[in-house]
Amino acid sequence: MHHKNSNMRQKTSDTIYGIRPLIEAINSGKEIDKVIIKKGLGGELIHELLTLLRNRGIAPQYVPAEKFGKYGNRNHQGVIAYISPVDFAPIEEVVTRVWERGETPFIVILDSVTDVRNFGAIVRSAECAGAHAIVFPTKGSARIGADAVKTSAGAIHHIPICRVNSLKSTLSFLQLSGVKIAAATEKTENLYTNAKLDGPIAVVMGSEEKGLSESTLKMADELVAIPIKGKINSLNVSVASALIMYEVIRQRGL
Repeated sequence: MHHKNSNMRQKTSDTIYGIRPLIEAINSGKEIDKVIIKKGLGGELIHELLTLLRNRGIAPQYVPAEKFGKYGNRNHQGVIAYISPVDFAPIEEVVTRVWERGETPFIVILDSVTDVRNFGAIVRSAECAGAHAIVFPTKGSARIGADAVKTSAGAIHHIPICRVNSLKSTLSFLQLSGVKIAAATEKTENLYTNAKLDGPIAVVMGSEEKGLSESTLKMADELVAIPIKGKINSLNVSVASALIMYEVIRQRGL
């Protein structure tokens, strides 16, 4: 049923122009992926929208007026939003359900992965590897639009996608739930094949440019690295993610 619903959502326009249409979309329960607001906007209506966004945990992105030129003569009133083609799931509910089913949690967390094709490819690998969920922060992540759906080969509709406002709080919740945090980074000599990944696990992958944030590295229970023998010094994040995910499968004997 979820799959069918998601396909129906895909066929609708994923862009909303204007303050009131966005307020109506939020109130009707649409999953808002990203909101862009022109800097310096004021008035009662924008105040109402900002309050609504804050209550829903949606952080808008403020941009200069010239950035709105590409939207032509559409009546956007300085506000443009994108509807997500997927319904996001609360990570707390996902983990609870996994434990209740008697399964061992296997979560993939993406810390600031901004490339939409990498995001889609990771979702595809995660679904194939039997991961229970993909988690990513609202701020500084790829937009979950049509490109992400396409690159995931539809896998995005078959695995819970969890968007969180605070990665730190999510990592803390997972640890309190008995899930080990393994963070992939080049800042360790500990190879991923030597790490114990067969228990309840959340694998954290960072962006190719910046890697993992300091706060994520500090919270991790174990840092793991993939050996690099060539001159480039870094793997594509979707390839690196797949390697570690399939190491989880190998260690679990699946």
